[in-house]
Amino acid sequence: MPQPRHTLPIEPLTAEAFRPFGDVIEASDTAQHFTINDGFAERYHDLAHIDTAAEGGSTLVSLFRAKPRAFPLSVATMERHPLGSQAFVALAPVPFLVVVAPPGAAPDPQAIRCFLAQAGQGVNYARGTWHHPLLALDAPTDFLVIDRGGPAEPGNCDVIALEEGALWLVR
Repeated sequence: MPQPRHTLPIEPLTAEAFRPFGDVIEASDTAQHFTINDGFAERYHDLAHIDTAAEGGSTLVSLFRAKPRAFPLSVATMERHPLGSQAFVALAPVPFLVVVAPPGAAPDPQAIRCFLAQAGQGVNYARGTWHHPLLALDAPTDFLVIDRGGPAEPGNCDVIALEEGALWLVR
């Protein structure tokens, strides 16, 4: 393994810290919520801004199965979706990592951040937010994914290579 030049710290995932990149999806007391179904369920309402209508897009609901990654991990690629948001919610009560950078022409390596999504949390990347592909940790993990489909596909995914070995994730 090459000598890491920069190790990316892993931060707790909070709505406030993640706001520049999108929404945290979770059943928290800060979310608007109310009782439904004759008192047998609590609805946590409107947790993410799903943005898929640009250029005739539609909303897709899919399942992704992610394989766990080996650590230390070189952060070598980032991607973004310029025409729509993309939401990920793990279907098992397991944590996963979220690596993001603000929208722009290319991700600034100094602006890349890593968050640990705990069991019960998901994320919705805002349109144009740079992010690393899924980072399952300890076992294959199924994710519910809500994103954009439409006439501009597959042009809604920009992928960029970062300098190999310059940025590392260490658990």
